[in-house]
Amino acid sequence: MPFSLAKYALISALALLAVGAVIYAAFLRDMAAIRQRLAEQAKVVDTRFGAVEYTDWGSGAVVLALHGAGGGFDQGRVLAQAFGPEGYHWVAPSRFGYLGSTLPQDASTAAQADALVAMLDGLGIDRVAILAMSGGVPPALQMAERHPDRVSALVLLSSAPFTPLPTQQNDLPIPIWLYQALFRSDLPYWIISKIAPSRLEAAFDVPAGRRADLPTTEIAFIDNMLAAFLPVSQRQNGLLNEAAAIDPAARHDLGRITAPTLVVHARDDGLNPVSIAQYIAAKLPGASLMVTDSGGHLLLGHHDTIRRAIAEFLRQTSAFD
Repeated sequence: MPFSLAKYALISALALLAVGAVIYAAFLRDMAAIRQRLAEQAKVVDTRFGAVEYTDWGSGAVVLALHGAGGGFDQGRVLAQAFGPEGYHWVAPSRFGYLGSTLPQDASTAAQADALVAMLDGLGIDRVAILAMSGGVPPALQMAERHPDRVSALVLLSSAPFTPLPTQQNDLPIPIWLYQALFRSDLPYWIISKIAPSRLEAAFDVPAGRRADLPTTEIAFIDNMLAAFLPVSQRQNGLLNEAAAIDPAARHDLGRITAPTLVVHARDDGLNPVSIAQYIAAKLPGASLMVTDSGGHLLLGHHDTIRRAIAEFLRQTSAFD
């Protein structure tokens, strides 16, 4: 009997090892494909801040797409494709510390704004409109404040907090420790994305069962946003730097921003409270505020309406005359 138990335990262990080897091989294969795809899309401008990575597509007037926390140029592209109208030249950079962009010693939101201008200088681009989401909003505001001649219009979605606004005004969809665990290394995130993607969706403020009510384009948007966090290991420095937006040393004088601005937020955003959008709209001269009653952080169920509003807003801005 003991021999039979030992033999069973050995067979079970070998089976687990075999399954683990298969899973790990699939993980390595997927990660290699992701890195290859990113490498094929990425371009780099060398600046005094270090490398600023970006991708671009389309033609026409230039719109800068600034991703949120955990992103990179690939998330910026997903953002632009979901909310941005056609007929523009889109430029989606990776912000400090994300993917191939350097994290300099001074990685403040003001420095991020200056680095983006340096990237534009390297590309020979004079003026841009900016479409920013969540963590991309603070550097977008800094860019409009510090370089008013370079920013013609702002579209701000699901804005993240910045000095002097506090963080974590809302109850997060999942505990903070789970966010930290998810975004610590590639393998845990990859495994959960395969076996329990709904758990990841909760981290992005997507309620359980929400997919059933969404059009296929918005379901694809969720999937693409989740995929745009791998490799997590190449986004950790950028994630850690998101606190730069709420550094007490950071300064914002929103009253100095002259660019026409469209601020969009959902009243039930579970990550960034709507009060942030209301604060921005109240402080910016001539800003327009669009608040949806539902949709959460990703503004789900309202993409078509928001895209049309953005298209009309950009059409009317003087930057695109």
